[in-house]
Amino acid sequence: MGTNSQYSTTKYMIVARFDVEGVVEKPDVIGAIFGQTEGLFGPDLDLRELQKSGRIGRIEIQLESRQDRTTGAITIPSSLDKTSTAIIAAAIQSVDRIGPCLAKVTLEKVADIREDKRKLILDKAKDILRTWVVEVSPSTDEMVKEVSGVIRGSDVVEYGPDHLPSGPEVSSSPSIILVEGRADIVLLLRCGIKNAVAIEGTKIPHTIIELCKTKETTAFLDGDRGGDLILKELMQVAPVDYVARAPLGKEVEELTPKEIMKCLREKVPVEARAPPVGQTFRRPEPVPVQRPPPVQLPPNIVAKARELRGSLEGALLDQPLNEIARLPVSELAGKLTDFQGVDTIVFDGVVTQRLIDLAEERGVKMVIGDRIADLTRRPGTIKIMTLPEVAGPPTA
Repeated sequence: MGTNSQYSTTKYMIVARFDVEGVVEKPDVIGAIFGQTEGLFGPDLDLRELQKSGRIGRIEIQLESRQDRTTGAITIPSSLDKTSTAIIAAAIQSVDRIGPCLAKVTLEKVADIREDKRKLILDKAKDILRTWVVEVSPSTDEMVKEVSGVIRGSDVVEYGPDHLPSGPEVSSSPSIILVEGRADIVLLLRCGIKNAVAIEGTKIPHTIIELCKTKETTAFLDGDRGGDLILKELMQVAPVDYVARAPLGKEVEELTPKEIMKCLREKVPVEARAPPVGQTFRRPEPVPVQRPPPVQLPPNIVAKARELRGSLEGALLDQPLNEIARLPVSELAGKLTDFQGVDTIVFDGVVTQRLIDLAEERGVKMVIGDRIADLTRRPGTIKIMTLPEVAGPPTA
């Protein structure tokens, strides 16, 4: 059942073959895939993060060992877009070591598994259309009658003791739109907006005041002097949340559906005290973010952090902070055990739990990466920091 759920959202299937000079098992293949692609392209294309979010499915491994050689297939379901899927496929093909053995991974194909589904849907659609045309073809008169009923605004109802023109969903909707008259209600209904109610005059009815107390309210008013006066009185007697206005000199009932939706999208909170039509609304200037000063560390560590930023490389430093080795980020965890006396690791990648565990085993005292993943355990013997903390924010 879990497999069906996984493949229901899958768009592409990455299929690759591997050939290993030695005997390995499935966990070795999985470990190599995650280990050698980790940190290559940042968190957005990290396989572990993609699996957590469900955008990459369970990785399936099939293998066979004969005469000290292991061959097999890797299958990875993806619900990413084509570009991201292609990057993941290329990253898998870059794996060159599985367990302790040399390996060669060859991409076999990236299949669009939705193609068969498309064919089934098209065949079914043809059957549906054939039946529909034969059995359920309405007459032209019936269609004209149905459409004209919408245009007449037959859904306009009366709401409350004041019998105000409104859409049919004013009572049930958690939010409402206040307009000036019945013609505005009819126009909003044509746009599919059914939670509008009309004020009907310059004096605000008691029904409107009570409605505003219990629902999120947007006042959508004409772009003229009359709209200014209604807004001024409305803000004195009712708790309105947002204000939207028709363009200068226009009434709501004159707008096209596209203009109506644009006006409603550009509504402003009533706390902003929307100015009369013709005046420009200005939002307050944002408060500059105060960044904390960089952590004070030896100058050569700071310089190394600035040097490695954006390089996708890592440096291993000894206790006097001399560089022992420089490696690509993808090889850092796999080759850390090859070096003795490593005191500090500085690298342009993600600090993962696997790297921290390896660093603890090797007696490393400090790890500095571009960012820190969700760590389940932080050893007290290792200081973990980020490049921005050490070197400050990137310069423009």
